[in-house]
Amino acid sequence: MRNNYLLALLSAFLLWLAWPPIPYSSVLLFIGFVPLLVAIEQVMRGNYKRKGSKVFGLAFFTGFVWNTASIYWVYNAMNAFLPALPSLFVALIPYTLGPLLMALAFRLYYQMRKRNSILLSFMGLISFWIAYEYLHQSWELSFPWMTLGNGFSNFHQLVQWYSVTGVYGGTLWIWLVNVVVFLWYWQRREQVEVYSNKILLSVTSALVLIPSVGSIIAYSQYEEHINPSEVVTVQPNIDPFGKWGPITPEEQMRVLMDLSQKVAKLNTEFFIWPETAISNYGGINEEEFREYPQYRAVIDFLEPYHNGNVLSGIESYQFYDDQRTFTARPVGNLFKDHFNAAVLIDGSSKLQFYHKSKLVPGAELMPFGSKLAFMKPLFQHFGGTTGGYGSQEEPSVFYSASGIGAAPVICYESIWGNYVAEYVAKGAQFIAVITNDGWWGDTSGKDQHLLYAKLRAIENRRWVVRSANTGISAFINQRGDIVQRSSWWVPTALSQEINLNEELTFYTKNKDLIVYLALLTGLISIGLMMVRNKKITNDSPND
Repeated sequence: MRNNYLLALLSAFLLWLAWPPIPYSSVLLFIGFVPLLVAIEQVMRGNYKRKGSKVFGLAFFTGFVWNTASIYWVYNAMNAFLPALPSLFVALIPYTLGPLLMALAFRLYYQMRKRNSILLSFMGLISFWIAYEYLHQSWELSFPWMTLGNGFSNFHQLVQWYSVTGVYGGTLWIWLVNVVVFLWYWQRREQVEVYSNKILLSVTSALVLIPSVGSIIAYSQYEEHINPSEVVTVQPNIDPFGKWGPITPEEQMRVLMDLSQKVAKLNTEFFIWPETAISNYGGINEEEFREYPQYRAVIDFLEPYHNGNVLSGIESYQFYDDQRTFTARPVGNLFKDHFNAAVLIDGSSKLQFYHKSKLVPGAELMPFGSKLAFMKPLFQHFGGTTGGYGSQEEPSVFYSASGIGAAPVICYESIWGNYVAEYVAKGAQFIAVITNDGWWGDTSGKDQHLLYAKLRAIENRRWVVRSANTGISAFINQRGDIVQRSSWWVPTALSQEINLNEELTFYTKNKDLIVYLALLTGLISIGLMMVRNKKITNDSPND
């Protein structure tokens, strides 16, 4: 088994090397799983006991090493919110839970191989893998950071067709190439030819070249419809660990406005400020926001900009007469709900709020909180978000007085392609990602977060404007090119004329159709797994 684990380690190394932010390395994803598939094949054909457990262990080992090496920075992020021991516990969720689900997909693949041909079994493996990725973006322990299709964010010229398939198209592409390369390599090594090696090489070439060449042509020929809007994004660079210590909420507002004014033009229509940029000690009451000095300061700031709007992160709360949400906590005779939110402020008295929906498990959300309510006293030392922040179920679009629709995407939400597409389907003409990547420190996390935003631009053919407190602020065009970006740990503001877009892509209108196809083929695979064939094929392993 030692050699098999070395092969599994080789897969983990290739997958890590292929993962952002290493530029143009994503082509290694096409062979990343081949060593692991070889190791698993050797187990299935070898003289081992408990083969299923060994297959599971190999797959988990690859997934754990690959995930931990790629997202080591998660511990930094959790440690910003939680004490050391709970931080380590929460960080183990993405380090281990994803790999466990990956390993389960391989375990089910092994079960299929005992009863079905290798091609049918690979259909099952790909279906189970995509089902795992979909589950990991859908439940309360969601963390879709490591969805395979995200791996092409460092080489976006190859995946312009994400405007049709989304990132799951990338996942399917990677797996199809890995399977064909594995079949070719295994046959060459074993000196057999169940399938023609020439055909396998031809299929591999076609699978890699046709989508790549087609994408590069689409990239080179893509032209944006001219519909300009002047936008400013601000990076105040305020240390999140020292917030409200050396700097007050009023001082933060002055920093934001001063940076904005340095690059603003009279025709600037949107000022994008980062996550929790507007706040107060204890938060801001949404019903009474107009009475706060922060609101008055923004209104005064906007006076020279006749079509100006400030789209900003805000720490807010609401009071209810009853506990209408699980996250609302009793305060006297009322119930108080805290939000990590966004607000749109213009020259009128109109206010638009959006409450972050995709909350970070552990830091902003107690997973399965309604079922784990008894644990709330254990989490009270976490601060003002005991039981989690409040949220809203669906995205909402902010509209300026001139009718421009903006998608207020808060931090973690920008990883969900289908969720961001809902904003666009509802009328968003550009995407504003407001975030605070400073919790992670100067790690690859901030770079990965920036690069993933390129995929949202391609999927929806919308400009993405990123405003990061201490991360990387940027403008990304409809092809996924980073047109402007800030440096790490530098207070700055950037101004850019972007093009608004109203056309909807196939992906925006139809979302993740590949997932539904995979779920269907996954159900078929489970059915095949449960029905023993009368004749076991010669490429099926025996226990």
